[in-house]
This record gives sequence, C-alpha cells and structure tokens, in this order.
Amino acid sequence: MVASALLREFQFFKGFSDAHLEKLASIATEESHFAGSQIYRKGDPANKFYLVRNGKIVMVMDSYMGPHRPPTQITVDMVAHGEVMGWSALVEPYIYTSGALCIDNTNLIILESPKLRNMLEEDFALGFKMIQAISKVIATRLAHMSIILVGERGLGTLT
Repeated sequence: MVASALLREFQFFKGFSDAHLEKLASIATEESHFAGSQIYRKGDPANKFYLVRNGKIVMVMDSYMGPHRPPTQITVDMVAHGEVMGWSALVEPYIYTSGALCIDNTNLIILESPKLRNMLEEDFALGFKMIQAISKVIATRLAHMSIILVGERGLGTLT
C-alpha cells in the first residue's frame, strides 16, 4: 500500500476525490527497475497499470521493413516522472499494445489490473473517473504516434 497523498501528486488523478484516492492507494504497491530492463513487451498480458515516480521509460514497437530484414525497434513515446503507462490493463483484451523499456533506473507505483478492475466495477463513479483519465492518455499516445508515423513516412520518401 502507498499513501494516497502520493497518488495526488499525479496529474492523472486530478479531480479524483480523497475517498477514491484512498481506495486506489489500498491496492497500490511499489516496484523498481534498472536502466535497460524491459518492463513488458507488446502482446504481453496487461496485468499492471503503472505510475512513474521517477526515471524514464520509452514505449517501443517493432517495425518490420520486409521479410529478409530483422525488425527495427521504434520509440513511439517516452514516459517520465508523474506520468502513467499500461492503460491496456483496463481496456479489453487486456494486452499491452507496445513495449516498455527503462532508459533510467525507474521507480513505479503499481496497480494490479484484476484488483483495479474489480474495484472499478464495484464503484461506478471511480470507474468513470478512471476511464476519463485513461482516455486522455490514449488520445495523447495516439497523437504522438501519428506525429512519429508522419515523420517516418516523410523521411522514407527522402531516402
């Protein structure tokens, strides 16, 4: 369990009530990873939702450039202090859509998805707040990926 005041520091939880933060804090734990470690890969079961206390993580995807070339890993976003990742833990089919690779030593707050989903099913108001917040994260990631895709396509025409 972590202190609910720690959750309050995250922009993600802006507008959440103290009671909701207390509930979430009751199932939250902490985890640390060294620079260079892979937290999860695209396609892994999404069993955790992550809040980044400190450190940096790159969200990565493999790009396949043909049958005779190895895949190239592309950074699609960067997640740092105060941000969240692992929204797939709350959205069916509960499979991570990208990989997460630490580029710094990183400390995370973890909300295990089965416990979190059960909590959200029992408290519809909390579930609604979480889905609103998750939607903003998804929209931001989609915008970042669109920028990268446009840049990659433009670069491809030049080379």
